[in-house]
Amino acid sequence: MRHLKNIFQFGWPYFRRYWVRLLAGVLLGVVFGLSNASFVWATRTLFERLAERPTGPEKAPLLSELQRELDALLWPSNQVMAPLAGTSLLAQLRNEFDRLPRPTNPPALPSTNGSLLLQVRSEFEQLVAQAPPARAKAADDSWFSLFKTKPRQLLAELNQKVKAVIDPWLPQMGRAVDWRQILGGLLLLPVLIAIRGYVGYLSSYCMGWVSERVVNDLRLDVLVKLNSLSLDFFNRSTMGDLLTHISGDTSALHRCLSLGFSDLIKEPITILSVFVGLCLIDWRLTLFATIFLPFCLVPLLVLGRKVQRASRGNVDATISQASLLVEALSGIRVVKAFNLETFQAERFRQLSRQLIHHGMKGVQAKELVNPIIETIAMLGLGCLIVFIFFTQTSVPDLVGFLTGVLIFFTPIKKLAGLHVLFQQASVGVDRLVRILREQPTVKESLQPVALVSFKSAITLEGVNFSYGHQLVLQEINLSIPRGFKLGVAGESGSGKSTLVNLLFRFYDPTAGAIKIDGHDLREVSLRDLRQLLAMVSQEVVLFDQSVAENIACGKLGASREEIEAAARAAYAHDFIMQLPQGYETRVGERGVTLSGGQRQRIAIARAFARNAPVLVLDEATAALDSQSEAEVQAAIERLEENRTVICVAHRLSTLAGMDRIVVLSQGRVIEEGSFAELLRRGGYFADMARRQGILLAGG
Repeated sequence: MRHLKNIFQFGWPYFRRYWVRLLAGVLLGVVFGLSNASFVWATRTLFERLAERPTGPEKAPLLSELQRELDALLWPSNQVMAPLAGTSLLAQLRNEFDRLPRPTNPPALPSTNGSLLLQVRSEFEQLVAQAPPARAKAADDSWFSLFKTKPRQLLAELNQKVKAVIDPWLPQMGRAVDWRQILGGLLLLPVLIAIRGYVGYLSSYCMGWVSERVVNDLRLDVLVKLNSLSLDFFNRSTMGDLLTHISGDTSALHRCLSLGFSDLIKEPITILSVFVGLCLIDWRLTLFATIFLPFCLVPLLVLGRKVQRASRGNVDATISQASLLVEALSGIRVVKAFNLETFQAERFRQLSRQLIHHGMKGVQAKELVNPIIETIAMLGLGCLIVFIFFTQTSVPDLVGFLTGVLIFFTPIKKLAGLHVLFQQASVGVDRLVRILREQPTVKESLQPVALVSFKSAITLEGVNFSYGHQLVLQEINLSIPRGFKLGVAGESGSGKSTLVNLLFRFYDPTAGAIKIDGHDLREVSLRDLRQLLAMVSQEVVLFDQSVAENIACGKLGASREEIEAAARAAYAHDFIMQLPQGYETRVGERGVTLSGGQRQRIAIARAFARNAPVLVLDEATAALDSQSEAEVQAAIERLEENRTVICVAHRLSTLAGMDRIVVLSQGRVIEEGSFAELLRRGGYFADMARRQGILLAGG
């Protein structure tokens, strides 16, 4: 129940968006459950009508006379009759007389000397005389007794009315068969089955309709949540874990909703309605049958825990396997270059064995549910049959009761399977709850400052930053006026890329502040801030879309003219036109169909399309060969025109045109000046340049 409650609480915000279909599915499920009780009534009614009745002229008058006399005897003492029901001869006659029409007024006692009638009268008078007066008074005056007997009376009256309507349409032993009885006998059970089946179908359809949309909304929300989280979350997460959140966890919930949610409505109503029907037939037998229900719950709880443990292990193995696939396929060149195919396959095989192990544990627990419950149910049924023979239950009641018991235990089996299904889904739901509760470390101000344009300067005032305990940047103080070109140099690990991350506010400084036009970045709208920035980095990211769509990512909704103008400015138009479909050519995942220089020029075209006033270059040419670097550098220089530029470079020759260069070492600014000044000083920058051959070439 705890897992079911958690799943329902988690899903309710999504369910209520589609409350009309949800309500329709619930109501149809209730009707489906109630319709199952009709089979108990139908089988009992049919077997009642199989009992041959004396209809010859020599017996009918006697039955009618007995009926009238018994009604006359019972008329003044109806309430006294209640505790006497089930008495030998009187009970047998009463069962027979109940099948005949009842008079509405007290009939006159007939004059007869029939021995059977005298025996009935004598037995009944003795029973009335023996009945305690207090009990009769309680039956007459107690509102509680009325509360107990009234529903049964109403159901009995309803049953008689229904039987009176269908009587001409159902065959009966000892009565001539006409076309209506043939038609009724053929169609009674098929009609009940059809009503039950189509109502169940409509209920499942409505629930499935809701489930599909709920899971789709959930997947979108998970993706939106992941996009809203800060980079530190992605640094501590694996790609396999993220993929499992979006696909695996939501798929587990989808199976739970689509397969189990409909049955969760239909089967409990079926159990309740059939239970009521069985109580109306014989409450003692019903209580005896339900004694075995607790024995079904114990193995169900044990197996449910095993399924949950297996599901957790399965999810962990799936995450590891998905991460391995991402690594192996994205680094396929390295895998092939170092002959790692067999090694990677063996890693995958080990994870697959774990998946098989946990999967089979889940299968064992899930498939054991049915045989255990069926064995317990059949044991209970055997005991019930013995008890039925002991109590001498009539054949119609016996058939109706056994039909009800069989119908009763079928939904119990289904609910047992649902318990296992909800246990499996609860693992994914717990993970989804955690991811949706995750909060970004970089939060936007509740009332952010709107930035329409960049007017004056970007300043860094005493900026410190650390990813953990060790500072990556320490006491950084910089001022970058509008139109200024700043170069950032340093060895790997000196903090250059971290500085770029802070400018885009992927992270916030642990101390100090970064300001744009005097506004702390923490007070500025993230969308407005990033709209003023364009980045070209060493790691070019292209999407599996057309060339035109990749360029338009810089400015969503850009026209074809703007896209082509950006490509021409980046010196990319010529090679794009040589592609099979020109601008409509799909570049493949990560742009694998293009060369490194082509990918970089499309990235520069994307920055041109954005037309942002601040350009950030993060090792933009570091991975290119000499020819590609020259082509890309020409495009970058054109892109830098009339813009504020922050250029991070390990290759120092690309910083020659900067107005000023700052040199970082272990997170501190140790030198700054123009390119020529830093070379003349012979310090850290000059030493780096000498290792790259710049001074030798200049000398």
